[in-house]
Amino acid sequence: MAAPHRAAVVGRPIAHSLSPAIHTAGYAAAGLTGWSYTKIEAGADELPGLVAGLGPEWAGLSVTMPGKEAALALADEVSPVAAAVGAANTLVRRPDGTWYADNTDVTGMVEVLSGAGCVAGAVVTVLGAGGTARAAIAAAARIGAAEVTVVARRPEAVDELRPVAVAAGVPLAGAEWDGAPAHARADLVISTVPKGVADPLADNFDWRPESVFFDVVYDPWPTPLAAAALAAGCRVVSGLDLLLAQAYGQFEQFTGAPAPRAAMRAALEGKAGPPLNAFGRGGAPA
Repeated sequence: MAAPHRAAVVGRPIAHSLSPAIHTAGYAAAGLTGWSYTKIEAGADELPGLVAGLGPEWAGLSVTMPGKEAALALADEVSPVAAAVGAANTLVRRPDGTWYADNTDVTGMVEVLSGAGCVAGAVVTVLGAGGTARAAIAAAARIGAAEVTVVARRPEAVDELRPVAVAAGVPLAGAEWDGAPAHARADLVISTVPKGVADPLADNFDWRPESVFFDVVYDPWPTPLAAAALAAGCRVVSGLDLLLAQAYGQFEQFTGAPAPRAAMRAALEGKAGPPLNAFGRGGAPA
């Protein structure tokens, strides 16, 4: 019998997460017996204690809101992309027991945004200024964005993101939350705020049909803002698309095996319906 290996997604709230279905299907398709993947409810302040108490059977953790900055801080080694972003969504247990932090949100976002047709020179609006906004800025830079405006509920949070923009090489501007509708006509709008926060904006956004809207929320779907964007004819990407794309990288780092993408995608679609794939079809949430 294969030695047990464990992994989990950690965050708060976490009950809705579909990550266990994706990773478990991947283990089965890859023939990885003895592997299991669960979900753990924990906030950022609880993460260090949780990680310190994990046994040697633990291969890694997927970290979602609100623990991405805390994950970076507790790691023994950090990938260049996680260091530049200032947040980590992936903790990998090394053979010597140390922890390595990475951010697969960035590569996942690049994959889904490129698939949605985002091109170099785009003007980008990011709603929110937390850990996922950091990844959004880095991803926008990688697709060649001309500029990024961060719309934040706390103005000082924009200043906290400036080092990310400098490291990524993209101009960054800040805007107050009440002024969000003025930035709705960007080429790409990315909402990184938790469920419900952006809902009041849905009646105030004047969308351009040529725009792409990416909402990291996938439960419930569509969000009011996504529904408004779809009604306006925009291309829309859901958090399901990102959930899947970033999981591929995590799977490979946890297991050392290539991600069986078809099986992982099928598992997600079996739970939530087809991911949007940037064109407004499908599904429900991460």
